[in-house]
Amino acid sequence: MTDKRLNQAKSFLMALSEHHGVSGYESIISPIVVQEFKSYAEDVQTDRLGNIYAVKKGENPHHKIMLAAHMDEIGLMVKKIDSRGFLRFTTIGGVDQRTLLSQEVIIHGREQVLGIIGSMPPHLVLEDGDKAVKIEDMGIDVGLSFTEIQKIIQVGDIITMRREPYDLLGGLMAGKSLDDRAGVVALQVCFRELQRIHHAHDVIAVVTTQEEVGLRGAITSAYNLNPDLAIAIDVTHAVTPDTKGQVNIELGKGPTIALGPNFHPVVYRLMVEAAQDAHLTYQIEPIPAHSGTDAWAIQVTHAGVPTGLLSIPLRYMHTSVETLDLKDVVHAGMMLAHFIASLPEDLEEILCY
Repeated sequence: MTDKRLNQAKSFLMALSEHHGVSGYESIISPIVVQEFKSYAEDVQTDRLGNIYAVKKGENPHHKIMLAAHMDEIGLMVKKIDSRGFLRFTTIGGVDQRTLLSQEVIIHGREQVLGIIGSMPPHLVLEDGDKAVKIEDMGIDVGLSFTEIQKIIQVGDIITMRREPYDLLGGLMAGKSLDDRAGVVALQVCFRELQRIHHAHDVIAVVTTQEEVGLRGAITSAYNLNPDLAIAIDVTHAVTPDTKGQVNIELGKGPTIALGPNFHPVVYRLMVEAAQDAHLTYQIEPIPAHSGTDAWAIQVTHAGVPTGLLSIPLRYMHTSVETLDLKDVVHAGMMLAHFIASLPEDLEEILCY
């Protein structure tokens, strides 16, 4: 792997992480994604739900290959402005309330407003001081009075975490919304690789919306495309000190290839063979039930789509300090490209059970 590949991936991932796009409000980040993929795709379009379609034409296109990674992030929404000037809020997506206290946030009102999430200080807590503070007991302080707040913030405004991505030692990177903007970067790496690799089939990279609230972008885009084969790219839990043997996936040892009822066995086998032929590191991830990814929605579209899942190991998922190894991101993109190039012209013969 060259430093150039890593640097290109890092630059794009940092730009995506710095920007905001809560589920249902991806229009904030969408222009950055569209502009990036215009450099590698023959055509880039969006649909009415905000999904982005980047098309890479094949040399002898008998089939359509769909790749899917979501760009939305979890976030918050203003629920109430109380009379003392504090914002009460609710969640969009799977937000862990334990991670919210003392976070710096941005309220996207008539203008962007900085705030901090606070609650009663521990000095004044008389009981249950060792328990996590509930969301309903938190408030966002923006430093304004009730009257002043109403001029620029209203109920329903979205709220995102204020966090810049940064480097850790050992080639690791930390930041917000790496789930699943790392997958979007893997799509970019794939399209870069396909510029120099022969492939028969048309490839449509879909950057999906609203995954965090119900896989909605995957449902609509897969129905729209009705592909012959699909691969979802997402993140998966990596080992941390507190996983206590529940997780065996490690950072830096390559993306995971999933197997289980959500995934077509031939797609799984071809992914493994492509990784081995290209001498790319990978890990195996058994998923016996719901994968919780876009693959779940794509698999049952129309009469069914042979589907696979490639996941990037990630620590501290759904926090503002998600952590990954950039090499895993680049390996995921390269693996996708080699997988696509390895597919025979007639997929129907090999995709039967």
